[in-house]
Amino acid sequence: MHVKQGDLRDGIGAAFMLDESRRTANVSAGVRAAIVAKKRRNGRGAKGRREVEAVMDRESEGQPVAVPEEAKRAGEVRACWAWTEPTVWTERMLTALETGVKGGRWYSLMDKVHSLPNLLSAYQKVRANQGAAGVDHQTIEMFEQHVIANLRQLAQELREGSYEPQAVRRHWIPKPGKRNEKRPLGIPTVRDRVVQGALCNVIEPIYEQDFADRSYGFRPGRSCKDALRRVVELLEGGYTQVVDADLKSYFDTIPQQQLLERVRTKISDGKVIKLIDAFLKQGVLDEGKHWVPEQGTPQGGVLSPLLSNLYLDPFDHHMADKGYEMIRYADDFVILCRSEAEAQAALREVEQWTQAAGLTLHPEKTRIVDATQPGGFDFLGYHFERGYRWPRKKSLEKLKETMRQKTARTNGQSLPKLITSVNRTLVGWFEYFQHSHWTTFAPIDKWIRMRLRSILRRRSRRRGRGRGKDHQRWPNAYFAAHGLYSLTAAHAQVRQSSCR
Repeated sequence: MHVKQGDLRDGIGAAFMLDESRRTANVSAGVRAAIVAKKRRNGRGAKGRREVEAVMDRESEGQPVAVPEEAKRAGEVRACWAWTEPTVWTERMLTALETGVKGGRWYSLMDKVHSLPNLLSAYQKVRANQGAAGVDHQTIEMFEQHVIANLRQLAQELREGSYEPQAVRRHWIPKPGKRNEKRPLGIPTVRDRVVQGALCNVIEPIYEQDFADRSYGFRPGRSCKDALRRVVELLEGGYTQVVDADLKSYFDTIPQQQLLERVRTKISDGKVIKLIDAFLKQGVLDEGKHWVPEQGTPQGGVLSPLLSNLYLDPFDHHMADKGYEMIRYADDFVILCRSEAEAQAALREVEQWTQAAGLTLHPEKTRIVDATQPGGFDFLGYHFERGYRWPRKKSLEKLKETMRQKTARTNGQSLPKLITSVNRTLVGWFEYFQHSHWTTFAPIDKWIRMRLRSILRRRSRRRGRGRGKDHQRWPNAYFAAHGLYSLTAAHAQVRQSSCR
């Protein structure tokens, strides 16, 4: 059986999968009951009874038991973990997550990874994110034409242990703000992206629960804005001596065996460990050359951010225990201190920890900065200096590069369509950089109008970019009347609103 493209959007595929999961659940429930009954006769056994199974035993005994206080707050638990995948993390699983499992390690997780509802949920996220085909040339649309059969095949391979990730296709794209430099982009196959998503649905909450508060990157309910807000709070509180550090090629240099050891601190399911190890050893196909990385995390997949956070989590806790105010977003972090001596001590701690962890600080990009003096530091797209902030040079150049592509003089779109496209970028950019110093926005508005005048000038059979009398032919009010988004006006409105 196969589902035609678009069936999932109408809920046909989802309904089919739910029916399938109920059928599987009925079969597994009988087997589970027999296993529990056998364990009840055998006592605790060598491994002991897990807490989740103990809950099942109490329910099956049919005897009245006192309802624990935690159970009364089941709705509160679900609310705290609303971002988790509900087909995996049931109320019982979430309760075990909150109260802790026996020995602090989770067993028997693989059946949750390859469950069809979980794989379907993972596929829906992959489809929403779109993306190109991998080395097998299978696009998302091609995968969806036989999505149920494809998901069943993945489930079978994962269940039998025969699943093997395919090589990641490496594609080189221009570096933002650097026209002559490129950076690699890893593109896994669609089926591998689905499996990684299903795996993350299962294991992410287990580690997320204990991640440090000052880690903000690629975590549910946290964002760049939260990290930036904390930086501003500390700067305003007198923490102006800043350790601005950079981990050299972090994602490509994480020691894999040490990473797996950290995975094992909370997961003891050998099949899950083996699957993660298979992704770590996933090959790379780069312009016809195939090679297997000996270090680093999987490229281009959703598993990499989780594993990278997991490896640096002890670092987060170590610096917090030492009393340092560190804010980390993925591999980008700053430590804000009250004095230069404190910053020097913090940097020594960073150097010692990273060396022991097999990581390297970039010697040219790691430094101590006085944020009250000229020079400042960059963090998450912003430049901080002398009590102000504005977009760093790379952020401005990235915006301009996007606008150059949209406003080429040979652009054949009508002016309203062109402005609509430009506005889409400007609105999103301002949403992030709206807290910049007020002098940031007028030059950008002026530059964009110049680009648009250059297009209109060419259409009037004139050469060169917009200048001189073009300002009278197409004044600022002309573009405002056509709905061009003004960063200056938007910033003034935000300031006015904040003063009320």
